[in-house]
Amino acid sequence: MKSLRVAILGATGAVGQEFLSLLEERKFPVAELELLASGRSAGKKVKFHGKEIAIEEARPESFEGIDLVLSSAGAGVSRQLVPAAVKQGAVVVDNTSAFRMDAGIPLVIPEINPEEMKKHKGIIANPNCSTIILAVPLYPLHKAARAKRVIVSTYQAASGAGMKAMLELEQQTHEILHGKPPTKQVFRHQIAFNLFSHDSAIREDGFTEEEYKMIQETRKIFRAPELKIVTTTIRVPVLRAHSESVVVDFERPLSEGEARKILEKAPGVEIIDRRKENYFPMPIEAAGKDPILVGRIRKDPSSENSLAFFVSGDQLRKGAALNALQIAELLFK
Repeated sequence: MKSLRVAILGATGAVGQEFLSLLEERKFPVAELELLASGRSAGKKVKFHGKEIAIEEARPESFEGIDLVLSSAGAGVSRQLVPAAVKQGAVVVDNTSAFRMDAGIPLVIPEINPEEMKKHKGIIANPNCSTIILAVPLYPLHKAARAKRVIVSTYQAASGAGMKAMLELEQQTHEILHGKPPTKQVFRHQIAFNLFSHDSAIREDGFTEEEYKMIQETRKIFRAPELKIVTTTIRVPVLRAHSESVVVDFERPLSEGEARKILEKAPGVEIIDRRKENYFPMPIEAAGKDPILVGRIRKDPSSENSLAFFVSGDQLRKGAALNALQIAELLFK
């Protein structure tokens, strides 16, 4: 792969910081790195490969000469700046909801549909973190026995709402343990020692926007518009890494043993399923790891051709920055 001029849009956020770490860790060939954020962060310096790089304010003209933009600055910023980046010749892997469901824009998980990225016209969309954590282990099972209906409940870490949310969880925990009222600025509800329905907007049909994203994005990635999915997304007092409880009805019988063999060979998946020890996927062990951890694999006795399993995955890595960087690696290979 040739060396590339890379820009990170949203460099000061949690995902932007993860991009920086992964570029170094995976030895991505960066010829030049441009760090872009809001005007509030302009002038701050970040270390990359031992050198300090000053953050610049993101503007429409910021992308001249850039080959690759890794974007994670929010949907509004992406809608404003990504078309300008494409016009100046860059390819953008966008980690926001801005373009995911647009016709003609590929929505890609490299383990599932890498061929879609060839259709890009300058923008490739990175799926929602909860969608990725569901889809990576579900897809190989879907290929084998064709999923008809999927029931998903999520346990989503504070990291999904960004760096400030993670700091708020830490701050609230300290405050409550010291008899002080919890400070609530990022979340409307107390997050420490509590859980609540995902803090995205509620649609008229009663689903949160997060739940709707999971449904629509999974159908698009699987090319299965008829797939029945019901989701319940919950925010939990975990710093990093989301977990999900999944129940799937298949078109044909899929035994627990067959499902295990499929998942053992599946890319991006690691089985953690030690029943005798009651040892299964946990967010504390998924944090900082690339694979999606899968366990609690078992037959669902309440429904024919149905299996249940439990997953944990790092929302900032495979759920966001790693998936985007894997797209870039394949695209420029």
